[in-house]
Amino acid sequence: MNNTALLIIDMINDFNFQHGPSLANKCYAIADNILYIKHFLKQHQAPIIYINDHYGIWQANMDKIIVNCKNELSSPIFSKIQPDDDDYFLIKPHYSAFYETPLNSLLGYLKIENVILTGIAGNICVLFTANDAHMRNYKLYVPKDCIASNDDKDNNHALTVMENVLKANIQDSSNIKSLFNHPSH
Repeated sequence: MNNTALLIIDMINDFNFQHGPSLANKCYAIADNILYIKHFLKQHQAPIIYINDHYGIWQANMDKIIVNCKNELSSPIFSKIQPDDDDYFLIKPHYSAFYETPLNSLLGYLKIENVILTGIAGNICVLFTANDAHMRNYKLYVPKDCIASNDDKDNNHALTVMENVLKANIQDSSNIKSLFNHPSH
């Protein structure tokens, strides 16, 4: 399992946009599932990597992003899945976690072959990241109960694309243990 990393995408969020409150409600539901995977992987010393939008704060770091995003909608999510001191935190300028970030270099340094993608929005940032991960030959696991989008139909379509085109495993987070009992991991 030392060749696997968990990517938590845009869960540090202010939800200050159209449909933000609705998406925040969906994040409350997926946060526990992401936390379950995070705890499981931490027990096996796998790296946890938070990747986040910068919210226009170009001189940002993790603390500045969290302070900027913390509000009534986001606080319940932060209390569950706030980054730990030993987690990685990258800031991205656009949709894909790979685009103009050091993510690929970090994954190479950590000798990662498998990435678990979680977070929001499933049909945008998670999907773009999955596409870029696939193009770089990473094996993908995108637990369907660990991503959310503004619209459930769009989220399901993104999952279908990730499974059928990008060959992602989209089993629920409850299957994480069996996934790593497979000899190819």
